[in-house]
Amino acid sequence: MPPTLASLVQHSALKLTVRAGADRLGTPVRWAHASELADPVPYMEGGELLLVTATNLDAEDPEAMRRYVRRLADAGVAGLGFAVGVTYDDVPQPLVDAAEEAGLPLLEVPRRTPFLAIAKAVSSEIAADQYRAVTAGFEAQRELTRAALAGDGPDELLTRLAAHVDGWAALYDASGAVLAAAPDWAARRAARLTPDVERLRERPAPASVVVGGTDDRVELQSLGTGRRVRGALAVGTGAALGTAERYAVHSAVALLTLTTARSRSLQGAEQRLGAAVLRMLLAGQPDHARAVAGDLYGGLLDAPFRLLIAEAAEPSTTAQLTEAMETAAARSGETLLAVPEGARLVVLAADGGAAVAACTAYAEAQEEAPPREPSAEDAEVVVGLSAPAGPIAVSAAYKQAEQALSVARRRGRALVEHEELAAGSVLPLLADDAVRAFADGMLRALYEHDAKGRGDLVASLRAWLAHHGQWDAAAADLGVHRHTLRYRMRRVEEILGRSLDDPDVRMELWLALKVANPPTAS
Repeated sequence: MPPTLASLVQHSALKLTVRAGADRLGTPVRWAHASELADPVPYMEGGELLLVTATNLDAEDPEAMRRYVRRLADAGVAGLGFAVGVTYDDVPQPLVDAAEEAGLPLLEVPRRTPFLAIAKAVSSEIAADQYRAVTAGFEAQRELTRAALAGDGPDELLTRLAAHVDGWAALYDASGAVLAAAPDWAARRAARLTPDVERLRERPAPASVVVGGTDDRVELQSLGTGRRVRGALAVGTGAALGTAERYAVHSAVALLTLTTARSRSLQGAEQRLGAAVLRMLLAGQPDHARAVAGDLYGGLLDAPFRLLIAEAAEPSTTAQLTEAMETAAARSGETLLAVPEGARLVVLAADGGAAVAACTAYAEAQEEAPPREPSAEDAEVVVGLSAPAGPIAVSAAYKQAEQALSVARRRGRALVEHEELAAGSVLPLLADDAVRAFADGMLRALYEHDAKGRGDLVASLRAWLAHHGQWDAAAADLGVHRHTLRYRMRRVEEILGRSLDDPDVRMELWLALKVANPPTAS
């Protein structure tokens, strides 16, 4: 602890006597300073023990002493030491009364105690306190380093840090999500600070900010090197950090930053390994892929997984999606294989797991943005998601994700699942301008024929196709003789130059009738 007025009074060699403010002797003393100025306040910083002999003071004038002492108290002076036997044989009563009134501790200094002895005592105690703080700080560094090297994650490091600062500590990822906290109850308190962590993330690393609450004082420190923030550390205490506590916090920041940087390097190696595993799976070599995956990705291949392909205009956007999925997977203990390819991202994630849910939530958040015209350019990230698959079907899952991605682009959607395509009708997939233009061009000659009053070829073709080429049923539906219908179908073939015996032609005509825009009467 730093020196206090009480510790100086208890110093046997100084022989100090308390004359006023006995209830405030716990006040810390930052320094001892002698001054005979009538107004020393401009030269004070606060926290000093001011030593005087009253050479230039009228210490017996009550009003003068009241003004003098009040000014010292307002300036944050810790206490006043008055030397007797120099200018005054005893401490003047007006000074004692003024000190009591202002609540400023007043110490009587005997003539045989030089001011220099008091200054040395203060300096010695300050030096001793700093030595204790540095020693405690070094011990904290050793403990935190051992915790970081243990390889058990950040929990033990945070537990020891919380004990050293007599408070709590929490670790956040780059998105502001709480990764770990100590003690356990601090997780809820830390979660309320996510907006502050997000604001801290906007500053170049390293950065710090202090936020105050009704219960504690919280210091946030960014983690990372260079300009990009990789995470944040929160430390909550009941008061401002002391020297030893500050050493512990700085050590934790350095260790967590190193751990984060090491994790990023390992992540890069994992991504390269993941890319090799994905290539083997796509090449139809699941056994080789499993051997390479080992313990890192092997568990992912033992259960159904989803393959998703995400695209964006900028790689940073797919990086945000990756971060969201990685955070969700880490919290739930899932394995995630993510392979970034520029602005494109390929991911294998557990079916029904937290990572897929995080991807879906990310896409839903985009689609809940203000309304816009659907287009590929509008969506920040476009995602295609395959059906559940296993190691032997990764190639098929990749094609499914590609198909879903293509539909998502065309529809202006942020995410489309392959199940939507398999379970629904094919017609919505054809509802774009290119398909409509094809259909209109294919049927234009028939519409023009009918417009001139030469027969109902379009209606006859639709009825005939709807009844699978059954003449009697189609004719009855149209209310004409079957010979009339046969004649009309021959005219359709002549006008289009295509044979209705060809199943591909029948398919194209049926789809064209479904999506074409019939011309309006002029």
